[in-house]
Order: sequence, then C-alpha cells, then structure tokens
Amino acid sequence: MGDRVIFHCDLNSFYASVELLDRPELRHRPVAVCGDPNSRHGIILAKNEPAKTFGVKTAETIWQAKRKCPGLVLLPAHHGRYRDLSRQINGLYQEYTDLVEPFGIDESWLDVTGTLHLFGGNPRALADRLREEVRRRFGLTISVGVSFNKVFAKLGSDYKKPDATTVIHRDNFREIVWPLPVGDLLYVGRAAAETLRQLGIGTIGQLAVFDRERLFQALGKMGAQLHDYACGLDRSPVTPAGQHEPPKSVGNGYTFPQNLQGRDQLRAGIAQLSDQVAARLRKCGMKCKGVSLSIRDPAFRDIGRQLRLDPPTDLAREIAGAAMSLAEGCWNMDQPVRALTVTAIYLIPADEAGAQLDLFDRDGSAKRERLERLEGTLDQIRARYGAGAISPASTPRDPKGERHAPPPGGHRTYDED
Repeated sequence: MGDRVIFHCDLNSFYASVELLDRPELRHRPVAVCGDPNSRHGIILAKNEPAKTFGVKTAETIWQAKRKCPGLVLLPAHHGRYRDLSRQINGLYQEYTDLVEPFGIDESWLDVTGTLHLFGGNPRALADRLREEVRRRFGLTISVGVSFNKVFAKLGSDYKKPDATTVIHRDNFREIVWPLPVGDLLYVGRAAAETLRQLGIGTIGQLAVFDRERLFQALGKMGAQLHDYACGLDRSPVTPAGQHEPPKSVGNGYTFPQNLQGRDQLRAGIAQLSDQVAARLRKCGMKCKGVSLSIRDPAFRDIGRQLRLDPPTDLAREIAGAAMSLAEGCWNMDQPVRALTVTAIYLIPADEAGAQLDLFDRDGSAKRERLERLEGTLDQIRARYGAGAISPASTPRDPKGERHAPPPGGHRTYDED
C-alpha cells in the first residue's frame, strides 16, 4: 500500500486579507486587524505581509506593534465574515475530497489519497490548482503543504509563504524538516520547547535522533509522540468535521477591562468563568475530573495550577470552588489580576461518570441532583433568551459599578498566520 497524500491548506494572513478585500488601497501598506484597545483586548489578531516586514507579530499588544511600525493601519475584526468565508472555502475543498478536517478558522487538512487520480494524479499540480481556485473565487491566497502525513503537511504550508506549494516526501523530509527549529513542530508549545532545550534539542532533526526513552521520561507520552512526529511516523487520520473525538478539555479565558483587586473580585471572576465552562461541559455531555487555573498579572506574567476532582462534575460551583482553592494556594491576594483562565480537564462522558458518591451519603446525592436540575434550568433560560440572560450575581464590576462578564464563547482567539 502506498503513502497517503495529505494537504495542509493555510489561508495567508486570513483576517487581514479579508479586510483588504474591501480596502484594496491599503494592500501595500502595513495593516493589522486588532481587538478594541479601549477594552484592553488590544492585541494583534492578524497582519499583512508589509506589516510582517516591520516585525509585527500576532498576539502582541497594539502598543508594541505601533512602536515597531508607527504607520501601522489598524482595522477592526469582523468575525462573522471570517467564519462565513471559512465555511465557503472548506466547501471548495470538499469538491476535491470528502476527507476535510478544519484546524481553526483558517487552516484545513485534506486527504486526497483516494481522489487524486480524478484530478490528474500529480499532488503538486493539484495543490497549485487549489491555490488558483481560492484566489479566483474568493480573492484570497493559501499556502499548501503536501506530504505523506498531517504533521509534515502542516510544516510544508508554513515553510514558504505566501501563496506557495511545498512538497515534503520521504526522500527530502530530512533535508527540509530536520533543520527547522523544534518549536515549529506541531504541538511543541513553549513549555515543551524549554524542556527540549534543556536536553540540548534545538532542531527537529536533533529531536529525531534523540533517545526516545529519555524523551518519554522528560515529557511522558507526549515526548515519545513528538519523537515519532520528527521521524515522519505520524499516522493520525484526516477526520472530517463532526467526526472528531470528544474534547479533551473545555476552558474559558478573559482579560478584564479593569484589574481584579482582592479575594472577592478574584472569586467573582472565577465564578463567572466557571459558570460558562460548566454550561459548555453540559452542552457536550461531559464531566471533568480535574480543573486548571491560569492567572496573569498586569506585567503579563502567568502562573498555572491544576487539581484533580472526585467525583467528576459539570457543576459551576464545584468547578469554581476547585479553581478558587488553586488561587488561594498560589496567588497573593493583594496582587492585581489582569486575566484568568479556568479549564475543565480530564473529561469523561457524563453518562459514564456516575455519582461516585458514598452509598450512605444520601443527603449529598440529593443535593447534587438538586444542583444539577438548577444548572440545567439555567441552561434552558440561556438557550431561550441568550447567553447573557442570567449570570452569577458576583460578576466583577468596575469602579462605576458596571458588570463585566466574560464572553460566553470560550477563549478569545486570534488568527495564526
């Protein structure tokens, strides 16, 4: 059986490119799409190629970007339009294969192994055809990585931008992939990259030849998996939307318009986030066996902790209680808090969770059932009247007394181009 043929299609500077469809006169000027600086969500969501030449980076603050590029043109985001175009472009991909797996709003994997013969049989030619189709139909460009697995296909789409095709096959992957920084490899975050650096691993090639057992000892199962990725041994399938495995975590993060001050405001912020996390758990039919809390101070320093839970839960007050316990164990309550993230981890299906309560603790079981009914009622109210129809009374307030509730949609996201 021959190798698979996997494409990774990455829309170039997606948010910025969409905005420039209506502002072609700005196409050759440095442009960035950003959040609202007045509400302290002023980070760069996307930037065009001229802005990149000034060193403007995704997720940095607006003031940092403007310091690098005083002439930077800032445009507001229109997320509804981005989602609509993303759906349309994925619809185009599905004209070439039914195996299309979106990876965020601007990236998708395509498995064209079974359909390549219908379009001439040449992977590079088909990738170029896709690039031309996206440009013709939508006025946007994509970079396409072509390879025999998903990890290398993504490295290929990142390898040359914008509007390019890169083919990585078994004969050239050591030449193309191995010299790249290890941080370019899928799922190597900052913490993993730092651990690998301490082991003397700076490139993907050094990771590939490193002792696999030592990587397992240093990073657990992920260490062994990253070693396999570096060696070209990724076998993960391209899974169409709607056929994915259940989520492994559900989180909600928020940067507050005003710093939280003191225990009461911190507890209120945690309660609001936990309420939304619990609602999302119930919506996807999951319960969590652990909670993770991340706290960011005004200097952008982060601290994170996690805690196991028994029994599993989808109740806001239990998630909030665990998160507050973590905060009390790691945070000086006299210090201001800029942002919080509460994440439900170690998820299991709700119908498999069971009560896991002492058989003699009938009062506890009855109380839990009442709480589950109550929070289920809250879900129904929100479904009928909107996510903001009801929220905890302790929602953080600013000095004017106005409440500032985190948005219900989960983590704030940005366009990785």
